[in-house]
Amino acid sequence: MDATAAAGKVTREHLQRDAYLYIRQSTLKQVINNTESTQRQYALRSRAIALGWDHSQIIVIDTDQGQSGASTEGRDGFQRLVAEVGMGHAGIVLGLEVSRLARNNTDWHRLLEICALTGTLILDEDGLYDPGNFNDRLLLGLKGTMSEAELHLLKARLRGGVLSKARRGELVQPLPVGLVYDHAERVVLDPDASVQQAIRHLLVTFAATGSAYAVVKAFADAGLKFPRRLRTGPNKGELTWGILQHHRVLQILHNPRYAGAFCYGRHSHRRGPGGKTATRVLPRDQWTVLITDAHPGYLTWAEFEANQARLAELAAAHGTDSGAQFRVGGQAVSR
Repeated sequence: MDATAAAGKVTREHLQRDAYLYIRQSTLKQVINNTESTQRQYALRSRAIALGWDHSQIIVIDTDQGQSGASTEGRDGFQRLVAEVGMGHAGIVLGLEVSRLARNNTDWHRLLEICALTGTLILDEDGLYDPGNFNDRLLLGLKGTMSEAELHLLKARLRGGVLSKARRGELVQPLPVGLVYDHAERVVLDPDASVQQAIRHLLVTFAATGSAYAVVKAFADAGLKFPRRLRTGPNKGELTWGILQHHRVLQILHNPRYAGAFCYGRHSHRRGPGGKTATRVLPRDQWTVLITDAHPGYLTWAEFEANQARLAELAAAHGTDSGAQFRVGGQAVSR
């Protein structure tokens, strides 16, 4: 689009409102390493000035750095942009490309609709568009569809690589307490003897009693603590000791990694209407990968299978599935 045609779309009413420049990178790694993209996004200010906006009218929204464009969740900057456009404060919205503004077609078309209603222009690196114009709206819609398709292809490629490593048993995953990676990224028993002893004591106690509740009681009666490695926060990776709880016993008994097995795809994840993710443990025949004797463990596969059978018997006797749990918003919920 030539400069004359572009300038012809800009009216005095547009210039009386502000120009909003939206800047985003998908990950913090991109923010740090892909500085060229960030510079190109900031450089769009000169395009707005060339179209007639004063430098003081250009409002930069760059609070969504390191946020994915797959949805509006966690993107306060994008939500602010939509609100400003909806209130008629924006004469033009600037973004390097559609994928910077939104990867989700629903979010993109929502923005287009609001821009059309308020008479707000959209500018990207390729040109200037009026969402109220049918041809411009059609082109912007196609760009949004292509952006969402590109995201799908990127995810498919990444998942393909993950699955390939998983099928070979080489995928690096977070390990439960008692197992660690050595310098060669091989899974080994935790070198801390006290950690090993706590896990072995739990398994031996369950083998003797056949009850997860009995294990909890045995630890409590003896005043024993159980280890846990912090997964998040400033002390991530550190070992802490606390009271053994029933759900922790079940997690350990149901986890095949303690039997030296590599597994992938044990859980299904579903995003709910409120944005929280519900995670469900799948039946074994639905797991994506299961490789027994893949690394050292604390019990044999036969012992693990015997434990599963015992837990199933207990669940049937009590009319509940002790092993089936959902995780909602990070919290375990027994079913």
